Amino acid sequence: MVINYFGDGCFRLQSGDTSLLVDPNNNRLKADVVLKTLISTDVSAVAANEVAFPGEYEIKDIQIQGWPVPKESTEKFVKTVYLITWEDMNFVFLGHLSNGLEPEILEEFGESDVLFAPVGGGHFLSAETAAKLAKKLEPAAVIPSFTKNPNEFLKAIGQKAEPQEKFVFKKKDLDGFKTKVIVLKSAD
Repeated sequence: MVINYFGDGCFRLQSGDTSLLVDPNNNRLKADVVLKTLISTDVSAVAANEVAFPGEYEIKDIQIQGWPVPKESTEKFVKTVYLITWEDMNFVFLGHLSNGLEPEILEEFGESDVLFAPVGGGHFLSAETAAKLAKKLEPAAVIPSFTKNPNEFLKAIGQKAEPQEKFVFKKKDLDGFKTKVIVLKSAD
């Protein structure tokens, strides 16, 4: 699995010829599956390869489960958090989350391998809230998004990490990790 970061909440996960793109900033990035964690309720249709609302989906052997975030959604937009199961790994995308999640949703995530956490305060989780959430979920790896300066999050979670161009791994590589922070440089 290869994970690249394109700024804000945009990530591309690639395994072989199959790719998953999360929250693209523009239309120039292409993928087999596109996941959107924030969408306007005015949207009349989404493309066949797009997942934009809560529910259960399967596209290209990628299982996707999405849960709404009612406390943070409005009449104008819907926020969704996702659990992706792909190649026997669980990826949790918290998207545009700005507060914690209900315990019943956290339980749905089970054992996550990689957590994508929006860190940066303001419209996103504070460094402290994101660190507490990561410690509750206990993923093998956590990747911060929406942050210009990951040092606050690193300090809150008690780790150091050097920014990387991309994160390349297999399931077995995660076995020795315990909520290890992976900081990715934006390719954009």
